[in-house]
Amino acid sequence: MVGNRCAFSPTDRMGNLVRGTHLREGEAGYNVLLVGTMEDTQRSQPISTENQEIAKQAACETGQSSVSSWENRPLVLAGESSLEWIRMLARKEPEMVFTSLAHRIDLDLLKQSFRKIRKNDSTGVDKVTAREYGLNLEENLYNLHQRLLRGQYVAAPVRRVWIDKEGGKKRPIGITALEDKIVQKAVTIILDAVYDADFYDFSHAFREDHGQHGAISEIRESCVRLNVGWIVSADISGLFDNIEHNHLRSMIKRRVNDGGILRLIGKWLNAGVMEEGNLSYPGKGTPQGGVISPVLSNIFLHYVLDDWFVKEVKPRMKGRCFIIRYADDFILGFELESDVQRVMDVLPKRFNRYGLSLHPEKTKVIPFRKPAFNKKGKGPGTFDFLGFTFYWSKSRKGYWVLKKKTIGKRRSRFMKELWQWCRRHRHDKIEDQHERLTSKLRGYFNYFGVRGNYKALKVVYRHAERAWKFWLSRRSHKGRVNWKMFASVRATFPLPKPRIVHNNI
Repeated sequence: MVGNRCAFSPTDRMGNLVRGTHLREGEAGYNVLLVGTMEDTQRSQPISTENQEIAKQAACETGQSSVSSWENRPLVLAGESSLEWIRMLARKEPEMVFTSLAHRIDLDLLKQSFRKIRKNDSTGVDKVTAREYGLNLEENLYNLHQRLLRGQYVAAPVRRVWIDKEGGKKRPIGITALEDKIVQKAVTIILDAVYDADFYDFSHAFREDHGQHGAISEIRESCVRLNVGWIVSADISGLFDNIEHNHLRSMIKRRVNDGGILRLIGKWLNAGVMEEGNLSYPGKGTPQGGVISPVLSNIFLHYVLDDWFVKEVKPRMKGRCFIIRYADDFILGFELESDVQRVMDVLPKRFNRYGLSLHPEKTKVIPFRKPAFNKKGKGPGTFDFLGFTFYWSKSRKGYWVLKKKTIGKRRSRFMKELWQWCRRHRHDKIEDQHERLTSKLRGYFNYFGVRGNYKALKVVYRHAERAWKFWLSRRSHKGRVNWKMFASVRATFPLPKPRIVHNNI
């Protein structure tokens, strides 16, 4: 180490420390240092000295600059250390604009992307399944990589299907072609490495080490700690269908101004939508259900909502406040009613500026202050978020505590689906029925098994037993199953019992 400089810092031929260069506003911003020669950008990178230099630089940042400690560690693949190098630069230089990232999409990253995408039987317009593609994976990925290098990669239109929503409505889902999924996943991995350092901790959707339960826990802690008296429960109408492409491109360029990455994103945004044999070009939005859509929506809302709230709204509030967002659903909490009114006056205008709007029925202002200790009866209003209803209620010791329970409509819908599933599959083997029912119940309990929600879990468990017994009795006109007979079935094929999985939420 020399002064504050690391012994492994990148230098030029004269031994001087290399830094990025400022460019004029509206252009590339900073030039990013990329270790290696230009010829290395067009082929897969093997385990090389470049990896060691990158890893040594990362070790230096954490105070572990000993060469001997580095040499004792296992070698890291070039692609993995390249991504770690990008993450380190993104954390260290918040204003840096990355201008050379597309060459990171090599064969290793494409293989990694193929392993990570969902391999169900749903196919796009190419009608190719992951199983068929995997039969000759090496050659297929090599050909895909060559098309990317030569600029001959063409994005296929997105096949649109409709699924049921609550209230009898339909939701559009875009199913992309398999090779588009692979390349989109590769770009997603690169963008995540850049933007994860920029995203705020209260943004919990589609991020590593974040999730629904983290958002739920943060709501409880923030409401209690900040003495929140008012809640804004908001939902953005049709986010994935209304993202304007020009705004999205300008936002991406603030951090990533790589022509190759931007061209790939442009191809997916303009690929068109295939529905019942008709090809259309919406002109805005990202395909809901596409692999690239979550990270693009996160980038869009980071600048439209998250960054704006932290830098513009929060400093102007007289009381304390917080925001928690998961995809297009977000919760705002305020200590003072006057702050709520000020924000609600400007919040719709902020979204309208970027072509978005708040759902008129799902966006509500709710009084939610913790009741006085000696108050009897129920607490103030309730609000819903991520499948849970939040409400104030008294504990066994008589204290007011913030509790959660499954939204009534969600629970009823799941119970109805269980009943219909048992009806459709009543002629299947008992072993197969048990395996599927166990999977459904275990998934339900793993998500909704939070502290204070045991009664709702028990209702679902008892309903599952009744539904299974009822439809086993109707496998034939002579096959009625009474509770004594069902007890032997239950002993041989027990269903998972309800339990609290997340006791600290």
